[in-house]
Parts: sequence; C-alpha cells; structure tokens
Amino acid sequence: MSDPFRLDGLVAVVTGAAGKLGPVWVEALLDAGAAVFAVELDGAEISSAFESLRGVHDETRLVLHRADVLDRDALIVARDTCGRTLGGVHVLVNNAGIDQPASVGGLVSHRLEDVPLDICRTILEVNTLGTFQVTQVFGAEMVKARRGSIINIGSLYASVAPDARLYDHMVLEPPFLKPPAYGASKAAVVNLTRYFSTVWGPYGVRVNTLSPGGVLGDQDPEFQRKFNDRVPLGRMAVDADLRGPLRFLASDASSYVTGTELRVDGGFTAW
Repeated sequence: MSDPFRLDGLVAVVTGAAGKLGPVWVEALLDAGAAVFAVELDGAEISSAFESLRGVHDETRLVLHRADVLDRDALIVARDTCGRTLGGVHVLVNNAGIDQPASVGGLVSHRLEDVPLDICRTILEVNTLGTFQVTQVFGAEMVKARRGSIINIGSLYASVAPDARLYDHMVLEPPFLKPPAYGASKAAVVNLTRYFSTVWGPYGVRVNTLSPGGVLGDQDPEFQRKFNDRVPLGRMAVDADLRGPLRFLASDASSYVTGTELRVDGGFTAW
C-alpha cells in the first residue's frame, strides 16, 4: 500500500520560506518528496536553517525567489517562474507574516491605549491581506487544475488572547504587550480558510489552517517556565512537532479534510 503522506512529484510553494518557521515547512515538504518554490521578501535575511537546506538540495528540488506578498505583480511573476522552473503548484503554504514590525526594533512597549495604528496596520496587511492575495494568485491555478492543498499558518492566538503574565518579569515601562493586531490577523486567517474552503471545495482544492503553539527558540528561561506551566504537555513545541501535521495537511492523508484549523499547541487552548 502506497504511503498517503508522500508528496513525490508534487510542487509546493512556501511564502516566508527563509525565516524562522519557513525552513521547518520547507524541510517537511522536501523530505516527503516534493519540490519547493520558496518565496521570501527581497532584502530579508536568509536563515542558517534555510541555507543548510540549499546546501543539500539543488534547484531541481529547491528554488528561492524574492517577492513581497503585498505586491500582486511580483506574485504573478513568482507564480509564472514557479511554473517554468518546477511546474504547476500542488501545495501552497501561506507562512509569510510578522508578529511585530522590524521597524519597531526589539521589545518596544506601549500602553494598550497608545499602541500606534501603523503597527496594527502593518501586521494586518501582511498577515491577513498578504495571505489573501497569495491565495488568490496561486490558488486560482489550483482551481483551474481542479486539485491542490492550501495550508495557512495560524497561531494559538487566533483562538485565545495573549496572557500578559507571561511577560511581566520583563523590566519594561510600560509593561510589554504582544501586538494586539497579531491575534486579530490570525483569527482573520482562520476565517479566510473557511471561506476559501467552501468556495473552492467543488474544484478539488482543500484549504486548512495549521496553528502552532509556542515554539522553542531563544526565549528567556523565565518565560519558558511560565509558558510550559500553561501547556498540558508541559513544554514548548520543537520543529519536529510541526513537520508531521504539515505533511498531513499537504498530502492525500487528509484528502477529506478542509475548512479546519489544526492546533498544534500541546493542549494550550484546551483550558
């Protein structure tokens, strides 16, 4: 019996591919047999994890292309380039997004009533409108081909509000707040998932959200302790926890799954 989790011969597009989580999705897809067209913002730094993947896979398996998810003309060029270099897209991972604009610089805090509208606008535009536009451009080709899987990357904060107590040990005045627009943008992505899944389902295109919980990185030890205490499984996610769910949603293993949000959060949102 063939492995329904395999993606041999398929082409996957991943936006925000060279940043923090992008290489996790790219590696999962490559390991499953897909060729990956990696889209990253022009001028954005390429992570060491992505460079490692480029050192293993040549351009018949992994292509890096620069484009802004808010620039429709650039996305059309990206789609056409993908078609010429790797072929028509079968899987789309909408990963490009921001938590807090780089221009803010580090842990800058505001009182909730003083959060600049420009910060909210940037987050909402990239995370929500960017996801919408990429889905339009690449998804329309899937509709024509009458097949495909679109995976939008959400967040546990699409479902719950950030707990300010996780950050109250940080010495900042005013106290640090997660950007309020971040969760709103990811909740909108979950709803866009439902919307596209109902409209494009008759054409064989599945659309789902994968929402990670907290992913272990360079967080300070006190934050990690507090966060782990909130998770039923008692720890933050590591990269290996995310690859399997991504392969599931990308592959025929989830052939009757659409319009859903798969939370990979260790149970954080269960209480």
